[in-house]
Amino acid sequence: MTTRYPAITADVRKLFVERGAAMVEVAVLQPADPFLDMAGEDLRRRIFLTESETGAALCLRPEFTIPVCRDHIASQAGTPRRYGYLGEVFRQRREGGNEFFQAGIEDLGDPDIAAADARSVVDAHALVAMALPHLRLTVTLGDQGIFEAVLAALGLPRGWRMRLARAFGSRAMLEAALADLANPSRNGRLGGEAALLAADGDVEGLAAHIEANMDKAGLSPSVGRAPADIARRLIEKVQLRSVRLSDEAFAALKAFLAIDVPLAGAGAALSAFAASTGLSFDAALENFSARTVAIASHGLNMDAVRYDAAFGRPLDYYTGLVFEIAAQGEAGVLVGGGRYDRLLTLLGAKATIPGVGFSVWLDRIETLREGAQ
Repeated sequence: MTTRYPAITADVRKLFVERGAAMVEVAVLQPADPFLDMAGEDLRRRIFLTESETGAALCLRPEFTIPVCRDHIASQAGTPRRYGYLGEVFRQRREGGNEFFQAGIEDLGDPDIAAADARSVVDAHALVAMALPHLRLTVTLGDQGIFEAVLAALGLPRGWRMRLARAFGSRAMLEAALADLANPSRNGRLGGEAALLAADGDVEGLAAHIEANMDKAGLSPSVGRAPADIARRLIEKVQLRSVRLSDEAFAALKAFLAIDVPLAGAGAALSAFAASTGLSFDAALENFSARTVAIASHGLNMDAVRYDAAFGRPLDYYTGLVFEIAAQGEAGVLVGGGRYDRLLTLLGAKATIPGVGFSVWLDRIETLREGAQ
């Protein structure tokens, strides 16, 4: 494990405490299932997996949001509550080391969604601005809630809405899903017994068939996606083949995804899109506008904040706001964050607890700081 903490560690912790976040520590070794089930395909394939003596799937901590939320549930603490963290995460990366430091705040239980969202964006921006005062920062916002509301307004079946929502964090996956939606014949076909089970919608039977084939191939069902999850996805794909979006609806969806404007003008752009297409997503648009007002009230330079309707983040648990912060002219995202109102319920919370948070890549910030010296 890396032992040298980033040079800005003390400043980050001080900032978090000033922003009302209680600093917490979470275990490095985590149960793997929550990440495999909820974190998204991109993170799933980067996780370092192992097994306990009893065969339970474990992993090295690949991120902090899920562990912080699990610990909050276990503590039975009240809300609203803000948790700050700074520590190592472990996951495979195309560039950089597989052990690196992240810091962030998880904001749980605040019923004022717009205010909490704005606070998350502003706090993340404040941290990076403190660490890199010599660089101009850019903020990109997306909104999973707006995207899903548009899909519903278009009348897409639930299966297609779910597939497109899952693809929202990946441009490549989203483009592939849209291509399949425009031309269902592109979808691959199953054969043999699997095809019959999928056509019948037999999740249990198909899962058993998949598990038997995994056993034959020497693959452990406890590592990677569960057979039942694979079965549900395959059945969903079979059902999706029969759906084709009308040319008019497909053009409307493409027009929505092309919206990329400064945040200050995003509400007007979305309203114009709704008026031109006859689609109604008033509740989602009202929430979006309230958040924009809340962000502006903090004095953030709105010229540096953009709304990109096609922008998402590759984590399945996001439900609303998603955002990233980068340094203008520099490669690499410095901050990623978003809202995850369903996550704590999925992790076992007895009551609905809304949440929003962000993570900062401290190793990337350190590299930029060293380059400026």
